[in-house]
Amino acid sequence: MKNGIHPDYHHVVFRDAGAGHSFLTRSTVTSDKTVLWDDGREYPVIDVEISSASHPFYTGSARVVDTAGRVEKFRRRYGSKTAGAQSADPQSVGSRNADASTQEATR
Repeated sequence: MKNGIHPDYHHVVFRDAGAGHSFLTRSTVTSDKTVLWDDGREYPVIDVEISSASHPFYTGSARVVDTAGRVEKFRRRYGSKTAGAQSADPQSVGSRNADASTQEATR
């Protein structure tokens, strides 16, 4: 690796403000605030709003989406409009196609 072109990679504590959970990792991000860690050393601390300790997906408190209910809601909302378009008279559709084919033949 070339010297002088890479950012400083050092130990940093990330602290979840909502869950009160913190963990020590390595990162290039820095902070003026420091915290005394369990090993007796001071490390820069970065406060985050969401981490794996507070995110609903990882904590198991995620809501289950009712997809069947969404489909039924869609059908109730838009079902009458699509049903009307499908109930067109098949003879009139056929006659429109016949008119279009005669117009193409006359060109």
